[in-house]
Amino acid sequence: MPRDTIVLLGVNHKTTPLAIREKLAISGGYDHSLEVLSKLDGIKECYLLSTCNRVEVLFTCREPTECSNGVLEMLFADAATGDDFEKYVYQYQDEAAVEHLFMVAASLDSMIVGEAQILGQLKEAYRYASNHKSSGFVLNKLLHKAFSTAKRVRTETGIGASAVSISYAAVELAKKIFGDLHDKKVLLIGAGEMAELAAENLVGQGVAEVVVANRTLQRAVTLARCFNGYAVALEEVLGQLEQVDIVISSTGATEVILNKDDVRGVMRERRNRPLFFIDIAVPRDLDAGINELDNVYLYDIDDLNNVVEMNKSERDREAVKAERIVAEEKLKFTKWLENLVTTPTIIELRKMVDEVVMGEYQKTVNRINGLTESDKRSMEKMASAIAKKLMHHPLQYLKTDHHCVNQTERITVVRALFNLDNNESMK
Repeated sequence: MPRDTIVLLGVNHKTTPLAIREKLAISGGYDHSLEVLSKLDGIKECYLLSTCNRVEVLFTCREPTECSNGVLEMLFADAATGDDFEKYVYQYQDEAAVEHLFMVAASLDSMIVGEAQILGQLKEAYRYASNHKSSGFVLNKLLHKAFSTAKRVRTETGIGASAVSISYAAVELAKKIFGDLHDKKVLLIGAGEMAELAAENLVGQGVAEVVVANRTLQRAVTLARCFNGYAVALEEVLGQLEQVDIVISSTGATEVILNKDDVRGVMRERRNRPLFFIDIAVPRDLDAGINELDNVYLYDIDDLNNVVEMNKSERDREAVKAERIVAEEKLKFTKWLENLVTTPTIIELRKMVDEVVMGEYQKTVNRINGLTESDKRSMEKMASAIAKKLMHHPLQYLKTDHHCVNQTERITVVRALFNLDNNESMK
């Protein structure tokens, strides 16, 4: 009997606009969504990952096309109509699904390659699936292998050591100025992709709070909610400068939005506590003169580019190592998956041989008078040892790859030789 198919489908920051991602029908949280997924016809096991940057469903089934349609209808119930959503979705099966999951866990598919936050998000999602009992034998094994693959990548490569994006470089500079960021408060001015990337990194470093200011308040609210922060209007920025430690500005404004005099007044209110500005907007959002003020540090996109360029070649070398590790672990899991197909035949073969051997043992014991319990145990051990030796070569034949005979043919041969599909005659 063929095994179930592993299917992974989803959307992420590469394929789908935020306007669509934020409307996906999982507003009820993991528990509600997993309950709905588990009840879909044909779904055997399922797992759901939902972050600001991606929503992915991993499941096993016998009818991939039908089940995938049901999952998509559930996910996009409030996001699109007709077939609109199909252009946003990627879908993988079996080996390709395993590879994609491992790439995600190892942070090779993230906005920022090498960021550490995604592994924690995967594990949190797994806790929900485990508690809900929606993941089973296959997905439990697959997800644990994904976690161990990510650990290998972290341990054996320096994938997370160097800043290779503008936003990540900004966070690295903040760490150099403040050291530990855990008690720091961050203000993002602008809620576009750059701000989202910066927030992703800052939260990964454990900042105390994220505040988002944007011309469109709803967009600010959406982004802030992803990071358990809060939103303010652009007009409130000066007031926020009195409270925050780090400011990252990435608006689409055509003129400077903060000048030197604005910040000078704020510094008096702050009693000259250090304030770190990062301007990643083009054209620049912040007056270059801000950098002349005491205890104020301003870096622009050119400063950050210098940091990034120095680190790119190193990260690329580490990414090659990481992808090799993913390929190795994918092959190991695929081999385990292939062996699942032989498991029912192996179980049936052992059961049939054990029944025959023990049946003959029992007949023999019943015919011989005067046997002690010790004699019976010795005879039982002997019968069991004979059974194991007889099964050794058939089991090896099933488990070992053959160049000339594929797995399906080997299973058919063994089942025919031992009459497993009609073994009544053996009894």
